[in-house]
Amino acid sequence: MKKLGILLVALMFFVTGCVQTEKDVKDDATSDPKAKAPTIEILGMATGEDNMNILRDQLTKNGFEVKLNIQPDYGSFTAQKEAGNYDLSVNSWTTVTGNPDYAVRSLFTSDGDNSLFADEKADELVEKAATQLPEEYQETYKELEQHVVLDNAYIVPLFTSYKAQAVNSQVVDESTVRLPKSRAQVWEKYDFVDQSKRDSQPLIVHQSISSLTSLDPIKGNDGSINTLNTNMYVRLVNLTDDDKVVSDGSLSLNHAIAEGSEDYYFLLRDDIHFASVSDNKAVDTGELVGAEDVVFSLNRAKDPKSVPDHRTYSLHENMESISIVSDLSELDGKTADGKTIREALADGIDGEIKELATDKTQVNNDSGTYQVVKITTVNPFPQVLNYLAHQSAGIVSQKQVESINTYEVESFDINKDIPYGDQRTVTEGATYDNHLYASGPYILTYKNDYEAHFVKNPAYMTGTENEPKVSEIVVKFIQDADSALSALRNGEIHILNGVPETKYDLVNEDEKLTLQQNESNGVSYLAFNMDGREVSESAALRKSILFSVNQDEFISFYQGNKMKAVSTVSPLVKTGLEVVADSAKAKEFLNEYLSNK
Repeated sequence: MKKLGILLVALMFFVTGCVQTEKDVKDDATSDPKAKAPTIEILGMATGEDNMNILRDQLTKNGFEVKLNIQPDYGSFTAQKEAGNYDLSVNSWTTVTGNPDYAVRSLFTSDGDNSLFADEKADELVEKAATQLPEEYQETYKELEQHVVLDNAYIVPLFTSYKAQAVNSQVVDESTVRLPKSRAQVWEKYDFVDQSKRDSQPLIVHQSISSLTSLDPIKGNDGSINTLNTNMYVRLVNLTDDDKVVSDGSLSLNHAIAEGSEDYYFLLRDDIHFASVSDNKAVDTGELVGAEDVVFSLNRAKDPKSVPDHRTYSLHENMESISIVSDLSELDGKTADGKTIREALADGIDGEIKELATDKTQVNNDSGTYQVVKITTVNPFPQVLNYLAHQSAGIVSQKQVESINTYEVESFDINKDIPYGDQRTVTEGATYDNHLYASGPYILTYKNDYEAHFVKNPAYMTGTENEPKVSEIVVKFIQDADSALSALRNGEIHILNGVPETKYDLVNEDEKLTLQQNESNGVSYLAFNMDGREVSESAALRKSILFSVNQDEFISFYQGNKMKAVSTVSPLVKTGLEVVADSAKAKEFLNEYLSNK
C-alpha cells in the first residue's frame, strides 16, 4: 500500500506538471510560428506566376501559409485589387521621366494618384527632396527609403530589371530603333531596311495589354497606354536615351530656366498640326498645335478635378501657373548661367525672335513671330522638366476636348457619358466613333482585341528629321511572353519590347534577330493591402514578410539579369541602403506579431 501511495503521488505530480498555463500556450505558439501562421494572399497576373511561386516558397519557409490569387490579365488583376482581395500584390513601377520625384510622389504620398499608404513623415520627405538639387537630395531620399522600407515595410522590393528588346534586323533597320532608359519607344525614328516599304507595309510592334486605360493622356499612367500616348501627343520637352531633358523633337525649339528655378520658358515651333481620323486615314485638321493648347493641357493636367478618375495630377501639381508670354521685354530676364532668356531661347534657331503672339493663328516663325509659354512652379523645382516629358503632359486640342467633354465631372456616369479618349470610341463595332485629335507623330485609327492600328500624322514636322518615316504602325496584343517571342521569330511582329531575361539566348542564337539591352528604371515590388487586413495594422507582420524575401533567388532564377532594389528610387539615387533576407529576423518579427494578437 505504501508503494502504491507513492506511485499515485508521483503520477499526480506528473499529470499536474503537464498542464499548460495560458502563458505556456502563448510561448509555445510563438516558438513555432507556423502553428499559428497567418495566411498571406498574394495577388498577381499569370505573366508573373514564376515570381509568385518563388515568393510562396520563401514565405512558407519562414512560417507563413500562402494563397496565390493569379489573374489572367491586367483588367482582372485591377478588379481584384480594387475589391481588396489580397494581402500582397505584385507590382512594377518604371520611372519613365528619369527623375526620383516621379519614383516616389505618386506611390509614397498620402494623396498620390497611385498611393500605397498614408504617412505624414513620408509626405514631408517627398516635398523636401522636390525642392533640392541632386547634390542635396541624395540624403533626403535615403531617409525616405529607410522610413518607407526598412522602418515600416510599406513595400517589399523584389528586383530592378534590365530593359531589353529584340529587333528583326532583316526587316527593320536596327539603328533606327532606340532603347531609352526611361521614355517609351520612339516610333517616328523607325525605318525599314528596304525603305521602299515605308508606305506599303506596316511596321509591327508588340504590347501585352489590350485593354487601354484611356487615350486622354492625363487619365492613364500604366503599361496599357504609356507608349501609345507618348507617340500620339507631343510634349514641351523630351528625354534622351540616358534621361537628359532636351527640346529636340518636341513642341519647343528651345527652353530656358530663369534665375531662381521657378520660371521656365518654352519657345514653340509652328510646324505641327493636329491630326484627326476619317475613313481610317489620318487627316490634317489645319489646326496648329499652339500655346493656347499648351496652357489648356497643362492646367487640366495639374487639376485633380478636371476629369473624373484623374490619375496623373500629382505629377503636375508643382506647377503654379501656365501662361502665354505677350511682352517681349520679359525675355530680357536672366537665366541661371547669366544669359538672357531671349538668348537662350534663340540659340540655334534661324532668324530672331521679333514678336510674340498670343493667338496661334498669328504665328509665323519664318517672319520672326513666335509663341512663348511660361510655367511658374510653386517652389524652386528643376524636376518639373522631367514631368513635362511624361506622356501625361501630352498636348491635346482645347477645341476638340471641350467639344467632347460636355459632361459635369461631379455627375459623370460611365454608362452614358463618353469622355475624350475612351477606348470604346476607337474599338471596332457599334461603339466606334473616333474623336481623337493627335498632336504627335501618329494617331490611332482603330483597335480590336488583337491589335491597334496607327497611321502617320501628315502634318507633323514635315520635311524635318523628326517627320515619321513609316506610314503605319500596328501594335499586336500578345499577353504571353513566350507567344510574343515566337511571333517575333516567325516574322509576325518586327520588334518585341520586353524580352524575358530567360530568353536572351534564344534571341542571340537567331540570325534574324538583334538583342538590344540597357539598364532600366523599372522596379518590381510587393505592395501591402493597407485597408482592413492584418498586414494593414502590423508593421511587425510586414517586416516579417520583408525579411523573408530573398532577392538573390530572383536574380539566380533570371540568370543574373536582374539587379537588387530597395525601393522605386533605387535605379536613380544611390542611397547606400540594402535589404538583406534574414530568416531569423523574419521569424522574430512573426513571433512579435503573434504574441501581440
